[in-house]
Amino acid sequence: MGMLRNVPRTVRLLAFGAFLNGVVSFTFVYLFVYLTGPRELTVPQAGVIAGIGGVGLVAGNFTGGWFGDHYGHRRMLLAGALVSGAALVTLPVLPVAAMYAVLPLAQYAAGVVRAANSALVAVSVPEGGRRQSFAVMRAGGNAGFTVGPPLGALIAAHFSYGLLFVVDGLGTLLFAVYASKVLPARGTVHTRPAGNPDAPGLLRELRARPAVPVLLAAILCVDLVYRQQYSTLPVFLADHGRSTQFYGWLLAINGGVILCLELPVTHALRRRAPLSIVGVGLLLVGLGFAVLIPGAGALFAVTMMASVTAGEILYKTTATAYVADQAPAHAQGRFQSLYAGASISGQVLAPPLGGALYATAPELLWPACAVLAGGAGLAVLAARRLRGPGAKTVRGPVRDASAAQAPPVRQARSG
Repeated sequence: MGMLRNVPRTVRLLAFGAFLNGVVSFTFVYLFVYLTGPRELTVPQAGVIAGIGGVGLVAGNFTGGWFGDHYGHRRMLLAGALVSGAALVTLPVLPVAAMYAVLPLAQYAAGVVRAANSALVAVSVPEGGRRQSFAVMRAGGNAGFTVGPPLGALIAAHFSYGLLFVVDGLGTLLFAVYASKVLPARGTVHTRPAGNPDAPGLLRELRARPAVPVLLAAILCVDLVYRQQYSTLPVFLADHGRSTQFYGWLLAINGGVILCLELPVTHALRRRAPLSIVGVGLLLVGLGFAVLIPGAGALFAVTMMASVTAGEILYKTTATAYVADQAPAHAQGRFQSLYAGASISGQVLAPPLGGALYATAPELLWPACAVLAGGAGLAVLAARRLRGPGAKTVRGPVRDASAAQAPPVRQARSG
């Protein structure tokens, strides 16, 4: 319970909502199977529909915080969940032509929800205590996703793949109702300074915090590497005689270790300098993929997944909290959107880029991944020397929120 002592009630309620949402968020796992199976599309057609859906998801992550800063993060979370849920419910009965528009709309709205969730955590927790709150949010989402895909498989096997979208949509609508009941409708309103245009204002804020753009670029690079485990890795393992079941066990290692260790590790390292933790985490991701260079033996594969998982535990929560701590109050949503978009960009970029490299020069894929992630980690470690607003150094230990004279916890913006 000590790990949750400084986590506000709003965040714990959001984390439970993330769990509920994660349980039903299984359609993207089976989307390709649904399109090429019951919908009888060709693989290229299914790839186009899935691809533009991914573009919508990334776009929603990048822009959701902008809307939240202007209209309220609570309001955008509810609107995004309603739009996404309603669109998903209709997908099974839509003609294929309509799916080209409705699926990216549903994914865009889901991206807005993701950005709004992060922003609501950021504005509900004082600086210095956000790492544990973001870890709780990730634990809720990961726990839900652990349950979701097997549940989805049961629904598809005993009923139909089309029902997956209905269940996902209804669950998302239920999440919107839940969020409307538990999130405070009143609170501190964040507004941008008068006379500052959005884009120049955001750019000025980023220039004043030079370590943040370095971190965002590093996260974009490492996400391209990290998500190879969902695209080229299973192909690589199959080409070397490894079964689908073996690949499934590898993913189980990732999910199980994260659920068990992320919260306690985040709590134990809460006083450590964030960029040091993030940099080491990215290096571990690079090291993990470097382990695959000699081959696809069971020991190599398990070691790879253990290293990548350790890196994920270190960098994901810490980087999210660092961006929130660096953001000015009037741009908290936009800063979170930048991070959210960078942290999911690999979902769109990793399959085509990794697949193209694996098809033309398979022996170069894992060295390239190792170099890209390793370079990102070194860049973040070097960024510790950069100073932000007020010449505050970002090196050295940081104080825990409970030890600091933190401002009162402020609730999410009205709406």
